[in-house]
Amino acid sequence: MTRPGPGSRLVGMGLASRLVLNNLLVILAGAGTVLVTALLVGPAVFEAHLHSVGLVPDQLVQEHLARAFDESILVSLGVGVVIAGVTAAAISWLVAKRLAAPVADAAHVASRLADGRLDARVVDPQMGPEFTTLTSSVNQLAHRLETTEQTRRQLTGELAHQLRTPIASISATVEAVREGVLPTDEETLDTLTQQSHRLSRLVDDLEVVSRAQERQLLLNPEPVAIADLVEAAVAAHRERFRIAGVSLSSTVAPRTPAVAVDPDRIQEVLGNLLDNALRHTPSGGTVAVAAHPFKGGKKPNAVIEVQDSGRGFPEGDAERIFARFEKATDSTGSGLGLTIARAIVEAHHGSLTAHSDGPGQGARFIVTIPASSQRSPE
Repeated sequence: MTRPGPGSRLVGMGLASRLVLNNLLVILAGAGTVLVTALLVGPAVFEAHLHSVGLVPDQLVQEHLARAFDESILVSLGVGVVIAGVTAAAISWLVAKRLAAPVADAAHVASRLADGRLDARVVDPQMGPEFTTLTSSVNQLAHRLETTEQTRRQLTGELAHQLRTPIASISATVEAVREGVLPTDEETLDTLTQQSHRLSRLVDDLEVVSRAQERQLLLNPEPVAIADLVEAAVAAHRERFRIAGVSLSSTVAPRTPAVAVDPDRIQEVLGNLLDNALRHTPSGGTVAVAAHPFKGGKKPNAVIEVQDSGRGFPEGDAERIFARFEKATDSTGSGLGLTIARAIVEAHHGSLTAHSDGPGQGARFIVTIPASSQRSPE
């Protein structure tokens, strides 16, 4: 059986006790050093002083003087060391308790966070930048955990609501086929296939949203000309717009800077914006994609606008429409298109905003992306 090492006895000691013990050891080491130095140096200095003033006592007197000097040194230093030790110990204890309190508070808050009480926060003890940094870090962690938990609960509720309809439809169709109410024909199979695709699309969209909002979306940025992005997006959707009877046009202003982006992801953004515009623009309406430079900030930006003449939205809904699963009652989408678009743009350090003069006045979506420091290929 192994004996516990000397250090194991200190494991149960708190921070305050450790600090006091360290200070007492320093005091004892200092007092011992002073005492030894005084006993070694003091008699020689005393004897030299007697010789310097012409006092040369006999041997017996010298012995009494040396003994008296040593005793006076020992008594005075001993009393001084005791008084200094008691005073230093009291001050060390007060200081140690003061230093240990915020550390214990931070540990207590961390324990509460681990138990799920995410509203716990640490109060800054105002004891220097180190404790301020510790307090700020713990509180930022708590805020991030609280925000993540709120998002998780909201997403769970929204996801349950969105999954309920296709799952209920699939269950009802399967039950009807089993009971012989519906035949196993192409129409029934198409219904099941559509609902399955809807579930699959919803899961894929949620994965993209989660990765983008958590800054975990894999991007492969490269210098790209804005004109190439706009032309590719318009070309991919032109036929759908023609069939729907909606005019689709595009313009790119001269000197629009290139951007360093993942072309596939930005095409996904523009595709979502064009899909949204097509769903909300009736036949005979127009959708225009325009790109131009913007130099209002410290660095030049490239701006892509998608403007439609569709149903529009109230001015107060400019932010709400980017929320997850937010969509019109007659929409067939998942309600995640605009959420995904904004998350991807923000992952490129850009912004996506929406504007409308009101219902029936159309809508305008503005994508702003920082210009690339490299020139794009012509």
